[in-house]
Amino acid sequence: MIREAMLWEAADDDRTVCALCAHRCTPSPGEFGACGVRQNRDGRLHTHVYGEVIAAHVDPIEKKPLFHYLPGSLSFSMATAGCNFRCPFCQNWQISQLDARKGAPQGQALTPEEIVSAARARKCRSIAYTYTEPTIYFEYAYDTARLAHAAGIGNVFVTNGYMTAEALRTIRPYLDAANVDLKSFRDEFYRSMCKARLQPVLDSIRLMRELDIWVEVTTLVVPGQNDSSEELSSLARFIADVDPDIPWHISRYHPDYKYDDSPPTPVDTLRRAARIGRDAGLRYIYVGNVWGEEESTRCPKCGSVVIERRGFSVTSDRLVHGACPECGAAVAGVFRD
Repeated sequence: MIREAMLWEAADDDRTVCALCAHRCTPSPGEFGACGVRQNRDGRLHTHVYGEVIAAHVDPIEKKPLFHYLPGSLSFSMATAGCNFRCPFCQNWQISQLDARKGAPQGQALTPEEIVSAARARKCRSIAYTYTEPTIYFEYAYDTARLAHAAGIGNVFVTNGYMTAEALRTIRPYLDAANVDLKSFRDEFYRSMCKARLQPVLDSIRLMRELDIWVEVTTLVVPGQNDSSEELSSLARFIADVDPDIPWHISRYHPDYKYDDSPPTPVDTLRRAARIGRDAGLRYIYVGNVWGEEESTRCPKCGSVVIERRGFSVTSDRLVHGACPECGAAVAGVFRD
């Protein structure tokens, strides 16, 4: 469905200035922004993907991955087509790289009310705006999140973090948690690989924590690109500086889409990254996309396992009012009552 967008201003020559993501595109009439789904139509900015779901599933919240936000619960996960990044290693490229300029299929029509109703019927504790980039379907996510919030259902973004402060502050009353992809600590990587910049992502992570949104960070470790000890140390130190309680998910790369220049990430590289994260002061570190690697949550004080996982399933949750049952130390996160 095409409808007028949020977060834009009119400019000279009938251009529009989009304030949704850090690209801050200024399309002329007829032109699209970098996301490929927001278009200047006669001097007014419109979205092409409102109410058009390209993917919808019920997932464990751990699959996002969010390990410290309502662990063991289900999340109704949805997406529209499109993204404001152009990562050649994207693992959801079949839907993220669709855009309205190419006459892309828009998916199944679902209203915000229908999404919230489906989440309730399936006993989901949250709705996850995921798979592609939730920032680019902001209007749809915003309307859905408001209804979900009123119904007592949480809202989480799985995002590249390239939204503006205006967008974050607008959705803040309804956004409970986010997992942010921090892909590298080099601007060169972002410019060459993602067609974006690093600093806006760092700014978003800081602002999310300032706004009291629960944040977890994922880094896909790509051999030869962002796997040096120096860069991993920079990533870990940044996260720890924002908040050492932010969980860091270190994820294994495998060749996909347009990028096969690197082999799958060696497991030893991921374990090295985990050691670097611990040395930087991070309290919760998880190695992902590796079969058999432990991803249980341990007490930051005594080291006891407080949440045990097998794959995406929580097999044991020993927390008592968010604290370790052995020593009483608080475990950071948002947990069940």
